[in-house]
Amino acid sequence: MRSTVNQPKLISLLCLSILLASCANHLPPRNEHEDRIERVLLSHSLHIDTGTAALELPRRRIRVVEQQTFEETQFAVTRTYERYTPYQAWREIYEIPLGAVAVVAGISANIVNIAALGRLPERVTHGWINYGIDGLNPAMNVESNGRAQQNLARVTDVQTDKRIESNNLPWAERSIAVVAGEQEYALLTNRLGYADLNLLDEPFSDADLSQVQQLLITAEDENHTIKDQAELTLSRTLRQKLAAAQPLIFAELEDSDISDWVFRINKLSALGFEEEANNLEQSLLFLTRNDPDLQKEFIALLLKRSPR
Repeated sequence: MRSTVNQPKLISLLCLSILLASCANHLPPRNEHEDRIERVLLSHSLHIDTGTAALELPRRRIRVVEQQTFEETQFAVTRTYERYTPYQAWREIYEIPLGAVAVVAGISANIVNIAALGRLPERVTHGWINYGIDGLNPAMNVESNGRAQQNLARVTDVQTDKRIESNNLPWAERSIAVVAGEQEYALLTNRLGYADLNLLDEPFSDADLSQVQQLLITAEDENHTIKDQAELTLSRTLRQKLAAAQPLIFAELEDSDISDWVFRINKLSALGFEEEANNLEQSLLFLTRNDPDLQKEFIALLLKRSPR
C-alpha cells in the first residue's frame, strides 16, 4: 500500500530531475570586432605669439594657441558571445515527432547521397540527422536562431598601434589680459585665436602710456590649469609718439576749423601713424557730407597742404 502511494511521488521526482537536467542547445559563438583608441594626455599648455619683443608701432596682432600632446594607443577589440537555445519543455510536444521524421529523412538522404556520389549538401545529409537527434532528446530543444540568447563570454584586446599626437588649436573667442603699468585691460580673440592690439584704440585710448615701458600679456583658462605670459617692450620713441597722437585723434572736431583738421591728419602721418591719419580723414569726410561747400574747402586745403 505504501509503495502505491509513493509511486506518483517517484514519477514526479523523476520528471523534475529530467527537467533540472535539461540543458540548452549551444549554438556556434558569435564574435564582434571593433577598433578602440585610448588617448592619454601627456602635456597641455598655451602659447602666446607676439612676434618681435619690441613694439615700434601702436598695432600688433597677437595669436594664442592651445597645445596638446597625447599618447594614442589603438586596439583591436573582439567580443565573443556564447549563444544557446534555452530549454522549454512544452516544445517537446512537437519536436519529438518532428525529430523522428527528420532522422528517417536524414538516413534516407544519406542513402541517396551514396548513389549521387556525395553531391547532396551537408545540411541535408547531416543537418537533418542532427535536427532529428536533438528533437528526439527530451532534455534538449532543437537549435533555433529565432529565439537564441547569448552571454558575453570574453573580451580580447590586441594592441595594433601606438603613437604620439600633437594638436595646436586656436584659443578661439577667449579673453586675454594686457597689463600696462597698474592698469589691466582685456582683449578678445577671434575664432582663429587672433587678438588685435591697438594702443590708439579702445580700451587703451584713454590710457597714459608715457611711463609704461612694458606690456604683460596673459592667457589663462577658467580653471587656472594652463597659462602663458608674454612681454612687449614699448620703445621711448613709440611712447612719445603715442602721447602726441592721442589729442590729435580724440580731441573734439566740431570745435576746430579746417586748418586744424588738416594739421591733425598731416601730423599723424608724420608720426608714422598712416592708418590713423586715413581713419581721421574718412571721419571728417563723413562729418561734412551734408555741407558740400565745407567738404569741398576741406578737400582743397588737404590737397594743398598734405605732403602725403
